Amino acid sequence: MFDVVGIGANSVDYVYRLPDFPKPDSSKAKLRIAHHAISCGGQTATTMCTCAAMGLRSRYLGNTGSDDNGRLMRDELSRRGVDITHTGVRDVANAFAVILLDDAQGERVVLWDRESRLDLAAGDIDPGVIGDARLLHVDDVDAEASIRAASIAREAGIPITSDIERVSDRTEELIAAVTIPIFAEHVLEPLTGERDFERALRAIHRRRVRLKPDTTYEDGLVCVTLGARGAMLLDGDRLYHAPAFPVAVSDTTGAGDVFRGAFIAALLRGETPGDILRFANAAAAISCTRLGAINGVPTLAETQALATKHTKTY
Repeated sequence: MFDVVGIGANSVDYVYRLPDFPKPDSSKAKLRIAHHAISCGGQTATTMCTCAAMGLRSRYLGNTGSDDNGRLMRDELSRRGVDITHTGVRDVANAFAVILLDDAQGERVVLWDRESRLDLAAGDIDPGVIGDARLLHVDDVDAEASIRAASIAREAGIPITSDIERVSDRTEELIAAVTIPIFAEHVLEPLTGERDFERALRAIHRRRVRLKPDTTYEDGLVCVTLGARGAMLLDGDRLYHAPAFPVAVSDTTGAGDVFRGAFIAALLRGETPGDILRFANAAAAISCTRLGAINGVPTLAETQALATKHTKTY
């Protein structure tokens, strides 16, 4: 049995560090590239690599291309201990992204492309693969496949974490299907109309309880990542907020995906909500000090060392 099966996106990232962000009709219209690199990433692929680094048996389900980038992606997953037995290969170019990094601030802009033939459909989901896991993780890139996999996992009593980064016509259905929704901060206001994160999390929780009166402990957890402000987790009626660990930021690419992988590891260890947040924040913070998404994944020992430092949950 695998500890975690992840369904969702992978990407080969072309990372360019710039002294500033470009601005048309100014001295910033032409900028010399300070540094460039090719790095593997993608929401679920990065999360699965993080889970593997935290000592979990991890499996990735998603489609890769038949080109050099697809081979690079599959090789990177395997090298990091992620099972790719059920990773597909389609006769198209792999998904990729061009990432522009502000060298001074560490923030970034992501430009991406993905062939539609890389999409994962509901019919591609093997119930036996989902049932062979302690936990399922999905993102919102292939929503149809994620919802189908989550439905299978629910019937089997398997908890489901998620990476919800956008609002689409399937988002509400995906939120209802998973047991632990984890949101990017910019998603909550469009979903709930609430600018305050606590009120937004409580609105999501009330909506889920109305939809599923037989709420389990996992269904009581609703989380949002807040970047440099840390993360917030609602457990039933109790709210937890863990500030971010102060670090020298190099690249924030993949930090939220690393957060989710560490969150999963701490959850499966049976840690308390506050400790889960602190551990996940520590992993995300370390990843921000390194260039690239999967390249930024920390070890378990590194994460534990930072998580025991002074930053507290309240």
